[in-house]
Amino acid sequence: MSEPVAIETRQLTKVYGSGNTEVVAMRDASLTVRRGEVVALLGPSGAGKSTFLTAVGLINPPTSGQILIGGKLVMDGPTALTNLRSFRRKHIGYVFQKSNLIPFLSARENVQIAMELNGVPSRAARRRALELLEELGVADRADYQPTMLSGGQQQRVAVARALANQPSVILADEPTAALDSHRGRQVMELFRRVAHEHGAGVIVVTHDHRALDVFDTTYEMEDGAIRPVKGQFAFTP
Repeated sequence: MSEPVAIETRQLTKVYGSGNTEVVAMRDASLTVRRGEVVALLGPSGAGKSTFLTAVGLINPPTSGQILIGGKLVMDGPTALTNLRSFRRKHIGYVFQKSNLIPFLSARENVQIAMELNGVPSRAARRRALELLEELGVADRADYQPTMLSGGQQQRVAVARALANQPSVILADEPTAALDSHRGRQVMELFRRVAHEHGAGVIVVTHDHRALDVFDTTYEMEDGAIRPVKGQFAFTP
């Protein structure tokens, strides 16, 4: 029996400008990701990958097309059919190219606050935050503010924050760009484990071909359209 769908996009299109200045950043982009599935999205710069990810993340609405999360239609073209802020907080975890950590909070507090905003008691949120930082190898930096962390350490804290609420959807844009090969693979394998063990649907935009064997399915985006990559990579635990 196949798992229920976590994310479904139907012919997403994003157009910027009009007339002679019109740019089609995304064209009829359709993709289905089931719960427990982790997929990679490849493609050259300017192919529309980040546009697609921010649309699915309910940050940058499409010009047309539909977005369903957990079977619920949440975007119909640029029209939101739910309270996007509340929905994002409960159902979607993000990791982008820049860590976007809150500068005046410690690493632990950056992870902890994501749970507290969802009503998790402070003590439980603190414990879970420290567990995640330990998994990602930055527990010894738990009380450091972002400016005291390297770029790679900041990104690992951002990954921990994205995983904090065990979301049904995780979206990651080049999450290993600032990490070395060993830590990068650890992060990719963590995404896979979260997807499989917690039933999350995960989309990772990446140029890191060294870890593609971690993914269940690989897609490529070119000229704003998405297509599956022939010859998938096999994962070896």
